[in-house]
Amino acid sequence: MHDRVLILDFGAQYTQLIARRVRESHVYCEIHPHEVSGEFVREYAPRGIILSGGPASVYEVGTPRAPQAVFELGVPVLGICYGMQTMAAQLGGQVESGKVREFGYAEVRARGHSALLNGLQDRVNGEGHGLLDVWMSHGDKVTALPPGFKVIASNAATPIAGMADESRKLYAVQFHPEVTHTAQGRAILGRFVHAVCGLGADWNMPDYLEEAIGRIRSQVGSDRVILGLSGGVDSAVAAALIQRAVGDQLTCVFVDTGLLRLNEAEQVMQTFSRSLGVKVIHVDAAAQFMAALQGVADPEQKRRIIGREFVEVFQQEAAAIKGARWLGQGTIYPDVIESAGAQTKKANTIKSHHNVGGLPETLHLKLLEPLRELFKDEVRELGLALGLPREMVYRHPFPGPGLGVRILGEVTPQSADLLRRRHLHRGAACGGVVREDLPSVLRVPAGALGGRHGRWTHVRARRSAACGADRGFHDGALGRAAVHAALEGVQPHHQRSARH
Repeated sequence: MHDRVLILDFGAQYTQLIARRVRESHVYCEIHPHEVSGEFVREYAPRGIILSGGPASVYEVGTPRAPQAVFELGVPVLGICYGMQTMAAQLGGQVESGKVREFGYAEVRARGHSALLNGLQDRVNGEGHGLLDVWMSHGDKVTALPPGFKVIASNAATPIAGMADESRKLYAVQFHPEVTHTAQGRAILGRFVHAVCGLGADWNMPDYLEEAIGRIRSQVGSDRVILGLSGGVDSAVAAALIQRAVGDQLTCVFVDTGLLRLNEAEQVMQTFSRSLGVKVIHVDAAAQFMAALQGVADPEQKRRIIGREFVEVFQQEAAAIKGARWLGQGTIYPDVIESAGAQTKKANTIKSHHNVGGLPETLHLKLLEPLRELFKDEVRELGLALGLPREMVYRHPFPGPGLGVRILGEVTPQSADLLRRRHLHRGAACGGVVREDLPSVLRVPAGALGGRHGRWTHVRARRSAACGADRGFHDGALGRAAVHAALEGVQPHHQRSARH
């Protein structure tokens, strides 16, 4: 079992980034809500605890607090932003609303030669003091230290920008070390988990592969497993992992919705059926999906229809696989975190396009989710360790309903073909991730583009995504931008591109 760091979430935007940075230091960690009990904290037995930021003001009634066990357990604790403020308030310090609020870049001076910050600096000022470039996002600040604490970072706007009680290994910073804008952020979090908590570096994907194979074999035994293969990274890695563990006990069902990327069906079959020897049932259901989507223009309704049809097709195929007891899924850790947040009403509802369809209760199958502990970058590393092609593992993310949500308006075979031909744009790789165009298609009056009035034509709107960035866009906003560009340009070309 891995040594673990516990991250308590107070509702910050960046909590998942904290976990990713800790794991990048090869230390296992988990995120749990701040409401967990003291008993949970003790039973979890963390080697270190991190308190995240959050939007609340600690001096207001009813705002979040850390379980008192966090400070009584005797393990190192790091408070970040709100985490620093609740640490101060709970241990006898004082927090007030600041006259000067800091949002964005800031410069702080590291002081006091603390174990957390000693020797870390971006430059030295004229007086020889080490300075750090950091990212702030706060209106409140600690104005009085708790007993036993000293200042370890400061600037003019926030005189107590960091504090520590080194005898109890309690540390806190007002800035956000988890974001890339804090230049030494990775080093600070690495220093906390390794030097302060005393943890090694035993979390890596090659070792996890062997652990996961053992768990899957123990769970599944001699039962059969079915898995819906979508062509996306998560389901692909889950399929390869389960196949490595139980071999031909796995059967994959690959549903071609008619809304996939160019040559995607052929690539999936080539990789899994012919190269890896996975049993794959290829279902060409394009006609069924197109018929169900006929006349439907509302994006959310399209998503629901695609999800419903996918479940129906998958259920029909699964029923024909005798002896199946498990349903494999490519659920990853952010899905788990966000779903838990949605249940507690502390996170925004997850858009329905993140998952094509849910698990039909009538299947009566147990869930097998071998990736549910992993972030996306870890899933990609695991995919490479399993021998999946790099171009599949690092391809750009693609929504479950596929091209159906990139076509603004009614989905037709013609609009899907147009978009498919224009979808993939291979440019210079950035961080190993294939750069792609994110085009969309909408119908506009042909007269607006210099054509005949009374007729309609397709406009292809395109947004180029930054390399490796998961940047989605809202159907309506993209459509308005594309129409505006088309109307402004008045170019009689059915593939006019509106870049933004």
